Amino acid sequence: MNIAVKIDDRFVKVDGRNIRYLEQGSGVPAILLHGSSLGSSADVFRRNLQALGARGIRAIAVDLPGFGKSDPPDGMSAAERKSFLLRFMDALGLPRAALIGHSSAGSTVVALALANPERVSHVIILGTGSLLPPLEGAAKVGARGEAAQARLEERMVKQEPTLADTRALLEANLFHHELITDEELALRHQNSIGRCFEQFVLRHAEQAEGGGPHPNPPPQAGEGKGGGGVPLWQRLTELKMPLLLIYGRQDRARAEARATLLHERYPELNLHFAEGCKHMVPWDAADLFHELAVPFLMK
Repeated sequence: MNIAVKIDDRFVKVDGRNIRYLEQGSGVPAILLHGSSLGSSADVFRRNLQALGARGIRAIAVDLPGFGKSDPPDGMSAAERKSFLLRFMDALGLPRAALIGHSSAGSTVVALALANPERVSHVIILGTGSLLPPLEGAAKVGARGEAAQARLEERMVKQEPTLADTRALLEANLFHHELITDEELALRHQNSIGRCFEQFVLRHAEQAEGGGPHPNPPPQAGEGKGGGGVPLWQRLTELKMPLLLIYGRQDRARAEARATLLHERYPELNLHFAEGCKHMVPWDAADLFHELAVPFLMK
């Protein structure tokens, strides 16, 4: 297992906001994007950046606005939020980069790559359930553990999480619980309280008022939409750049069965399964991720 290492914070101004990011290595630029669950931040990739950076990748993980130490997105229009990543790339002087999206960020990455292929060199998806087809007759939240996780997340919208709550959410998404060190737990909790918690509540309220999906739905709940209302999973073969997908076999909402169905429908997709891996692919399957991603990005 790769060990998370301390990496110094960096900041850049994007639209007048301080945006925090972590960076390691030089060479092929690759931006890693975290999901939308409470506690998410660039720190999700701390155990990946050094490994990628040592192998010819300029690995950059960013705190999206309102997450981690980045300024909140107050006053940003929906269009500005969608194009934030392009402006972040501009701020770093990157005309083109590979995009790596974990969880809900995968749909953002695919939508951006479809709309701006000239800015995206490669796409890597890590455990994004909204890019998988639904299973006929499957419940949105099937397993008992998934229901418990959903209840915990709903409760935390009303009450700031305790350290025990933060651990419970991590354990629900992680196969290898031994990776939850005291340091990792403290960092995740730090990114789950205070301003980060306030932003989580605001995102939840905005989604509820707009009639949109929960800001952190389980993979089965809601499918990313592409142009013309077509689900993004049906548009993956339209991408003009190389695509790599990695899913955990033990991920929630029958992700393995749905990813298998996706591959059956589009056998040309470069799709891999990680054994002993739930939703936290960058942690549970760090070695496999590095083994597949480096040669993929270097092509």
